[in-house]
Amino acid sequence: MRWISYIAFIITNVGFSQVQVKMLYEEMPSDSVQALSLTEHSSILPTIGTIKSFKKTNTGYISKVNNGNYFRAHAITDLAFTPTDQYRAGLGAFIETQFANKWFVRLAAIDGIGKNDTTFLTPKSFYFERKKDSIISYLDLRGRVSFTPNHVFNFQAGIDNNFIGEGNRSMLLSDYSVPAPFAQIRTKFWRLEYLMLYQFYREKVKSQWKNKYAASHYLSINATKWLNFGFFETVIFQPKDTTLNRGFDPEYLNPIIFYRPQEYSMGSSDNIILGFQISAKYKGHTVYAQAILDEFSLSELRKKTQWWGNKYGGQFGIKGRFQNRIGDFFYRTEFNTARPYTYSHSLLIQNYGNQGYALANPYGGNFSEILGELKWQRSKLGIKFFASYFLKGFDLKDGLSYGGDIYQSYNNRPHEYYNKIGQGKGNNGVRIILSTSYKIDEASNFQIFIENHFRTNNYLKEQNYYLVVGLRSCLWNDYRNY
Repeated sequence: MRWISYIAFIITNVGFSQVQVKMLYEEMPSDSVQALSLTEHSSILPTIGTIKSFKKTNTGYISKVNNGNYFRAHAITDLAFTPTDQYRAGLGAFIETQFANKWFVRLAAIDGIGKNDTTFLTPKSFYFERKKDSIISYLDLRGRVSFTPNHVFNFQAGIDNNFIGEGNRSMLLSDYSVPAPFAQIRTKFWRLEYLMLYQFYREKVKSQWKNKYAASHYLSINATKWLNFGFFETVIFQPKDTTLNRGFDPEYLNPIIFYRPQEYSMGSSDNIILGFQISAKYKGHTVYAQAILDEFSLSELRKKTQWWGNKYGGQFGIKGRFQNRIGDFFYRTEFNTARPYTYSHSLLIQNYGNQGYALANPYGGNFSEILGELKWQRSKLGIKFFASYFLKGFDLKDGLSYGGDIYQSYNNRPHEYYNKIGQGKGNNGVRIILSTSYKIDEASNFQIFIENHFRTNNYLKEQNYYLVVGLRSCLWNDYRNY
């Protein structure tokens, strides 16, 4: 019976030890400075971390570790303005609680209005409506309930984004899209962490909402303290096809399965995407890469015909964090690319998107980009510099799909072979952002910020400058960097 004691010791020392689910938003990313460990898995975000509560002092709020019960609630704000008479203004509430050392609940909601004649300040909210005279209204709902019954399992459900990867972007699953209802199971044992994620998406088709579902698996393996491998698969399917009303296919609830054989066994044409990730850490630095495979033919690849059905992409990056007497620094450089028609499907309702946004890289398919980040933070003051160069192919006005818009059917392509990145209406340009923020309140992460945006689009021969000033409770990412 001694082996049972050994197994119990391993489980209780390498599994989940707390129930708090951290934020996806991080002012200074902490995943780059995790201690080298066989038990930490930083590519599944948001991470499950140490319980913290906030205590009021004469100088503001301070955080402290709290392994008991706690409850906190406060107002949250979303205010952003530009000198060109565009704005976004919302107010809401935030609630977070932990009890019984097993349950964790976070709820946040912001109700707002705005004026925006472009997509620059458009909120990525669960409910969004554009009215007359460029007026918008939105309701941003976020929340998750987490239950950790023991050191091996964690169960979560809610409306929120999830992220897989070490990069600024992700070629697998990112938080650039609208938050969606989800349920997930995470298991952690030995050097492994396994994610089973079920998501409930929707698309507006002819002014009506149509549901679609996703079932994903991700296995993270720490080969050593510094080397990690990840394996990803997901299937996008609709609850009703031409033959029957399936609902959420019970076959896809199987926690351990390969979707492509399962798809063929059911006689369906659901959208399957496979992915791979690798990362290597040295002290406070991380080198990482991803590969994504939508469809593939080895024989066509060997012929070098650039067949449209060879749909794949990849990512390579390096990031790190260091400290000195003047503050904390974070840097990143990253390259992302995807061939034409990647993430698309013959049916709009089965593409790799949600409510008009790509679920992975925000550029969708038919693009390449290189980006860099540099962040400095000292106490409550932070400065960020972001720069990127992109090449993106858009559709022409001939009614055909050239592989850049994942919401266009790949059946409507102009040719079978010689498909290259940037085909169609090729455009390249630069995105430069210089922003400054000052944290007013620690508990709500309430900040005042100023953003300077410089943008060029060479095809359109445009050069634009945007100034954004605002007050915001930074509880999730608000991207304007693409």
